[in-house]
Amino acid sequence: MDRKFVDFVLAPDDLTAIRFGVSPGHELCHAVRALLRPDEHPLQWGWLRTTRGAVPREHFEVLALLIREDGYFPDFLTTTPSWELTPDAEAERLRAIDDERFRVDMTKVLVRTDGARRVAVQHMLDQPDRAREMIAQAWLEVWNSAVAPVWPQLERLLRADIAVRSRRIAESGIGAMIQTLHDRVQWSDGMVRVTMRIWSEVVDCRGSGLVLVPSVMGSTGCNVLTEPPAQPTLFYPALGVTATWARDASDATAALGALLGPARARILLEAHEPRTTSQIARDTAVALSTASHHLTVLRDAGLIASSREGARVLHRRTPLGEAMVGAAL
Repeated sequence: MDRKFVDFVLAPDDLTAIRFGVSPGHELCHAVRALLRPDEHPLQWGWLRTTRGAVPREHFEVLALLIREDGYFPDFLTTTPSWELTPDAEAERLRAIDDERFRVDMTKVLVRTDGARRVAVQHMLDQPDRAREMIAQAWLEVWNSAVAPVWPQLERLLRADIAVRSRRIAESGIGAMIQTLHDRVQWSDGMVRVTMRIWSEVVDCRGSGLVLVPSVMGSTGCNVLTEPPAQPTLFYPALGVTATWARDASDATAALGALLGPARARILLEAHEPRTTSQIARDTAVALSTASHHLTVLRDAGLIASSREGARVLHRRTPLGEAMVGAAL
């Protein structure tokens, strides 16, 4: 049997052509698949035990109709990942999908279904305004019940992965980093090649670039987006995903606390966004001088970076700090 590949062609030595993103939509789609076929997603069993009974059935069935157990689901559910993409922004974007994009993606779903499912998809195509609202509402309801409770743990793993991979680019170059994404992904002469099951395609990324998106829920393999208006995107399994990734954040605080001390562990865990020393002191309920001392220790250990922005000094986790937090989850 001939092997199938999607080849993302980049401009030679163009460091700006590849960037990272986070996709709440992709995580939710694969959460739906884990709920549909739990036996195929052992790394999600810890999450499934606490989630399965909380998901509203009616809204879940709307998403399950589109996402299915395997294969294609509408591109509009996952585009376009960015560094600061939020769940609320994802849901709002779904309400604003243009008619042509909705028709094209839903038609792809239609031709891949039959029976009662095909009839339901056709009804959505016939009533796009109602369908868009229904999909957006289902997205929010399933998100809030299934993913939002573990989003802090999940997001830390995603950002820790990005931090580690960014460090590898700095140390070894893009090609060496690409080779570590997954055994189905290779780098060759300015091209990212992904082994596929069904089709082959050459995607010219010169001028648009390629977005690399780590995934916790989609930890069983790679997925790609190749068709405009989506930016060329490669989803890959995040580093450090184990069956305990969804444990309560307090467990991570305790684990880091045993190593760093409770106050420093809390400062590190909450340093995914830049904050001033005063904000950190207030949030951690310690004196300003104590917060400053803890930050100095964390900075000397390479876990926190401090930078000046006007009259303020802001503190945020470094790639090493991201990796440590990700490992504790």
